[in-house]
Amino acid sequence: MRELIEKDRKITIVPSDFKCANKGTIVDVEPRFFTIELEYEPDGIMRHNYCEFYTQTNHGTLYFDSYPETIEGKRIKIANPAKHRFLQRRQYTRIKFVHELDLSADNITHKITTLDISAGGMKIRTEDNINIEGNYRIILPLSEEQSVECMFSPIRIEKNENGGYTISGRFEYHNNKDKMTLTQYCTKRSIEIQNK
Repeated sequence: MRELIEKDRKITIVPSDFKCANKGTIVDVEPRFFTIELEYEPDGIMRHNYCEFYTQTNHGTLYFDSYPETIEGKRIKIANPAKHRFLQRRQYTRIKFVHELDLSADNITHKITTLDISAGGMKIRTEDNINIEGNYRIILPLSEEQSVECMFSPIRIEKNENGGYTISGRFEYHNNKDKMTLTQYCTKRSIEIQNK
């Protein structure tokens, strides 16, 4: 595990209340602990309360659970986890996500069907000929209580043989919390599907 937890590596921390998600940089690595310098105040992160951690390595996205041993301002010392797992090699976990939604820009609304999503973007199907240069507003329903609003920028459009279009594109977020929320949602769903 120690070779995966390296100084200067960016890391995301998600406590049980995901609205208090935070991120930071690993500034010190010891045999039993590693220290993170957070970007934001550690609201909702408590000593000895387990959090989820996500970081990018050469092997893919590393995921593990652990807890803060000490919290001093924005510096938190984390116990080295007993076990970890790699989620996948791509930067963001992609999951199947089929919903009938609206894509809107400049008073024009397109009816779409989402096929899959990740925190980086999504793939959709639509009957409409969508402008690849456009930026579109979309609201992604993650649960009855929770949704994420972001902007969708098409990157690739393919015409389907049976009519309509399949479009892949990337997300741009209004704030970092929405990106963290979608990252966590996709990761949890991916783990749930693998464990079925």
